[in-house]
Amino acid sequence: MHCLRRGWALATVFVSAAGFASGCLADVQLRVNQVGYEPNRDVRAYLMTSGGDAVQAVDVVDAAGHVAGAATIVATAMPWGSYAVQVLKFKVGDSGTYHLVAHLGAADVASVAFPVDKGAALFAAPLRHALQFYQAERDGPDYIPGGLRNAPGHLNDAAASAYLQPTFSHDTIVGPLVPTGKVLDVSGGWWDAGDYIKFVQTHSYTVGMLLTGVRDFPAQMGAGSPADFTAEARFGLEWLLKMWDDASRTLYYQVGIGNGNAKTVSDHDIWRLPQADDTYGGTDPRFRYIRHRPVFRAAPPGSLVSPNLAGRDAAAFAMCFQVFRVSAPSLANRCLLAAEHIYDLADTNPSGNLLTLIPFSFYPESEWRDDLELGATELAMALAAGALPTGLPHTNPNFYLTKAAHWANAYITGPNDATDTLNLYDVSGFAHYDLYRAIQAAGDPTGLEVTRDSLLADLKKQLDSAIAQAATDPFGFGFPWATWDTTSHGAGLSVMASEYDALTNSGRYGAHAIGWLGNILGANAWGSSLIVGDGKIFPNCIHHQIANIAGHLDGTAPILAGAAVEGPNGTTYSGSVSGMNPCPPNGSDRFGAFDGSGAKFTDNVESFSTVEPAVDLTAASPLAFAWLSDQRT
Repeated sequence: MHCLRRGWALATVFVSAAGFASGCLADVQLRVNQVGYEPNRDVRAYLMTSGGDAVQAVDVVDAAGHVAGAATIVATAMPWGSYAVQVLKFKVGDSGTYHLVAHLGAADVASVAFPVDKGAALFAAPLRHALQFYQAERDGPDYIPGGLRNAPGHLNDAAASAYLQPTFSHDTIVGPLVPTGKVLDVSGGWWDAGDYIKFVQTHSYTVGMLLTGVRDFPAQMGAGSPADFTAEARFGLEWLLKMWDDASRTLYYQVGIGNGNAKTVSDHDIWRLPQADDTYGGTDPRFRYIRHRPVFRAAPPGSLVSPNLAGRDAAAFAMCFQVFRVSAPSLANRCLLAAEHIYDLADTNPSGNLLTLIPFSFYPESEWRDDLELGATELAMALAAGALPTGLPHTNPNFYLTKAAHWANAYITGPNDATDTLNLYDVSGFAHYDLYRAIQAAGDPTGLEVTRDSLLADLKKQLDSAIAQAATDPFGFGFPWATWDTTSHGAGLSVMASEYDALTNSGRYGAHAIGWLGNILGANAWGSSLIVGDGKIFPNCIHHQIANIAGHLDGTAPILAGAAVEGPNGTTYSGSVSGMNPCPPNGSDRFGAFDGSGAKFTDNVESFSTVEPAVDLTAASPLAFAWLSDQRT
């Protein structure tokens, strides 16, 4: 924000990163959705004040410096750190670029500039950025050259040795890895996050979300669209197929290790570009699992599969059939067979920790009924599409519709109902939506354990819980800021709100869909978008190896555009790894002054808990953008 003397032309004002310009009598911050707003819609921004002169008025000002309207304060101030936060409501009629300007007694304060335009225009660049993020995360020989990538990585994954699940003690591997004797091609796929490991746990969720966008939003994410995710979703899908040996009914769930032991250097112990790994350390045995990454087997061939992985894998494979049955029938048929086979092996009475990855503490998922609901739902939709391959164990879509309804009811009546919203750990917010549509398409058959109304009621229950949370937050966010995965939850909440309104043909949650997405695009205490490249202010020092080593660290290209970072958190971390470029170079904390209510946002490469991106954290954001794009254009 900048202080402006009365009479200065706003069109000449340079707006820099979040912070308060010296010389103002009061510390005043204006927080807006930096991606922008649609015209003729009531929207929100936030006024933060701390001491000094009171704000007399807030105007909406266009790029030429003309006042285009006024923002009104619509809520009593709520505390946040050293600030008092008030909600601003305004509306702009014409497309263009605008600022909010707060008038104090002796000076004015301007917000970051934001565009006003139709949804299709606002979200075109964020959709392209999201696609670019997944392209930059590509592993293996089919990498895409660009500003951050100039060589393939992990070519040795094409002949990876398989190992049994290792034993861990306090997140450290106990003893040597035990090989199974199998050698597999597990090349390709996306890295999970800022590291180079690959997990079925996060991959299956991500592929499902991207295929949903390709299927349901062809004008935004489908073939021929400006941000065509079709090839990228297929790229991720083909890696999932490599991790499931359909002939022997064997699931492999992880490539590489994040934590090793005193004799084993792991992925998280070193900082480098991916192309270094195939020869890293020469013949030094400490680096053997960097050069030749292990692939881990879930269980012996034909064994039951942890239901979270079975359900999500089945869903991704069934969506593959829905999307590719015409354009790539051989791939689609292979997918559908794999979907039914892995779903049939789901362990429907699991005990102990679910299988996610090793160590379990990295991704401690506990809910699984939602995954089985989603898998069965997508299988029912796939079978209803027709033109089925031969050899399927089940061909009647009602077989899976019945199972989907059973697991939806088990979730709704289970211990975790409505305790979370759409993200990696709970996919009910999407499963309910597709199951509602599948039941409707089937003519509302009798005898199912859920109805469309009960599914809708559970979606509403989750959304209303988020609204109750939002009422306690000065910025109206539907998820606690001092918790992991804030960015992911913001995008997921926006998707769920749009889903509900689509199913009910209403605008009940429309303002929340916009507001929650806006919270992760700059309308928050820190005044930063939590998605790299979306908006003018975003984290520059993300915990990501190629971005840190090959990218610029000042917000200018090349950056890892489209990467959704963890977001504000109650916990921050520090600790440098050899090869890591210090960022920020001077160790400053440009957002620390705006921490509050136990939540912190640290733009520092060492703080993986706030600025590490991941494929699953990003997966809901392109869907949210597609939902809010103007579908009529």
